[in-house]
Amino acid sequence: MEYFIFCGDVDVNGGALENVTTGEWIPFNSNTQVWYSDHEKVSDSLVKQVEVLKPDILYIIGLYSWHFNIVPLIFCKGPKKILSVRGMLHPGALSQKKWKKMIYIRLFKLMEYHYKITFHASNEEEEKYIITHFGEVAPVYIAGNFPNDMGVISVAPKQPDALKMASIALISPMKNILLVLEALTNIKTPIVYNIYGAIKDIGYWEECKQKIKTLPDNIVVKHHNEIEPGQVKEALSHSHIFVLPSKSENFGHAIFEALSAGRPVVTSHYTPWNGLKESNAGINVSIEDASELTDAIEFFASLNQEGMEKWSTAARNYSEAAVDIEVIKADYRKMFALLQEVKI
Repeated sequence: MEYFIFCGDVDVNGGALENVTTGEWIPFNSNTQVWYSDHEKVSDSLVKQVEVLKPDILYIIGLYSWHFNIVPLIFCKGPKKILSVRGMLHPGALSQKKWKKMIYIRLFKLMEYHYKITFHASNEEEEKYIITHFGEVAPVYIAGNFPNDMGVISVAPKQPDALKMASIALISPMKNILLVLEALTNIKTPIVYNIYGAIKDIGYWEECKQKIKTLPDNIVVKHHNEIEPGQVKEALSHSHIFVLPSKSENFGHAIFEALSAGRPVVTSHYTPWNGLKESNAGINVSIEDASELTDAIEFFASLNQEGMEKWSTAARNYSEAAVDIEVIKADYRKMFALLQEVKI
């Protein structure tokens, strides 16, 4: 297989990517090249490069972006198309800007694009969401996400009735950082909470900052800018637990990375990472209010070094049992190979 990855030249916060060459194919490894497109020429460049390359398969990630989702669906001719919805049909995701998304999905169906493509789901639950919105007219292949195994990180020194926690995520309502801050309001023990991530929703972050101002003196909250993948391990090394009560996660790479590093996770029931408490790998909490999240934080705060290390080991074991890389590889090979045999 040869992979040609077409992407933009800016990061999620709008800042320009550093040390990249735009407007040409750049080798990444022996069978992969990357095109960083100038933000003013994205659509034109994409259509032209698909025409020049004549790929067998056009793999489209996401639903709602004009340049990267809609343009390849409508204007790129020839190749078979896989649309990977990546959690965007989850009820929690659809609750954000709901009416715009529902109108888009209706137009998608009216224009009958679901008859012309193949869908990729990350798991069986996502397959159900695809069928709910688009019916069974298009085939759906299931192939899971490739996780990043961080490797075990030793547990930071832990005293009873004190806790260090971390979140690594975009700052937006979907990640639910404000709920964590609300959960900290009535906690009496010393807590240090480090938040790592770019601010995607400025208004939401203003709400978070106002809540931080009201927290008692025993709660220390520090916001850090987004970090590079190579810095995640260092960030996790300073924490005892990882907290991210997301309203929805298609996979939750940051959650898996924390588990693989031996960091118990406190998260919602709306991610693939459930049954955490039964495995002593963390705690799934309701996000209807902050009470269960408060209880979970207080529980981990109460642990001593030995107790924290037991939960750390269990978190690592949970991550190892949850993912089989060879199965994931086989599912992707099946999806791509079968598509090549289908005449659309």
